[in-house]
Amino acid sequence: MFFHTSRLQFESKPARPDAHYARKLQELIGGAWGEMTVTMQYLFQGWNCRMEGKYKDLIMDVATEEIGHVEMLSTMVARLLEGAPSETTAEMVDKDPVLAAVIGGMDPQQAIVSGGGATLSDSNGVPWNGRYIVASGNLMADFRVNVAAEAQGRLQTARLYNMTDDPGVRDMLKFNLARDTVHQNMWLAAIEELQEDGLEGPVVPSALFDEEHQQHAGSIWHLSDGAHGAEGRWANGTAPDGMHEFEYLMKPEALGEKGTAPKPDPLLYATSPENLGMIENAIKKLT
Repeated sequence: MFFHTSRLQFESKPARPDAHYARKLQELIGGAWGEMTVTMQYLFQGWNCRMEGKYKDLIMDVATEEIGHVEMLSTMVARLLEGAPSETTAEMVDKDPVLAAVIGGMDPQQAIVSGGGATLSDSNGVPWNGRYIVASGNLMADFRVNVAAEAQGRLQTARLYNMTDDPGVRDMLKFNLARDTVHQNMWLAAIEELQEDGLEGPVVPSALFDEEHQQHAGSIWHLSDGAHGAEGRWANGTAPDGMHEFEYLMKPEALGEKGTAPKPDPLLYATSPENLGMIENAIKKLT
């Protein structure tokens, strides 16, 4: 069950309309790393969590907060679109620089589909996709993805912060930046606590270590023309899991045979030596 209050988590009030920026802000709503993604990612992680207690409570707390972030951003988009004309011609825009500034770069979907409000899409109008989310049921794996999601979301928020001088928009984005900061640290702390609780090893999943090809579990293949990869912490010594040793292979060799596909089914008409022979014979008959 969820309960909604009409008050926003933080104020979302621009100093002035800006339809162009409203389109940019859509990225934080429906982009791959937007608030809709983390909302659904955390909700499904929480719903899929098989262990009642502190971890599930944590996931659901943040998931529910993220719903509020979608609401804040959607409200901001609608307010940025305020005054954007619903009936405009190119001639009007050419004659009125103010009008051009208001609607310049406006997403037509916001006018045609959502009636001057936010859409569930990114800044290019691409609809949000449920495949953006990760909810595997393995808390360690999911929490690591969550750290990346918050980091990418904060990065995009920081970029958008520098694309506007509107004090109202910036004030809301400052709040969002702070929440992304705490959420990154929170998931990192949760990862540490999972390790302390012994729920998972440092590598996810820790099962099947005895089944994998151990001789390949620590080797780093040098496969580019870069000259400095061997200088990294990952090039030698004990791996972070404490169970493997890193080794940097300067000239690794392919271990498999030549990757040749089998002969195609004739009815699929895929190009093959057999097909080429048939074509040649057909040409000879025609000539």
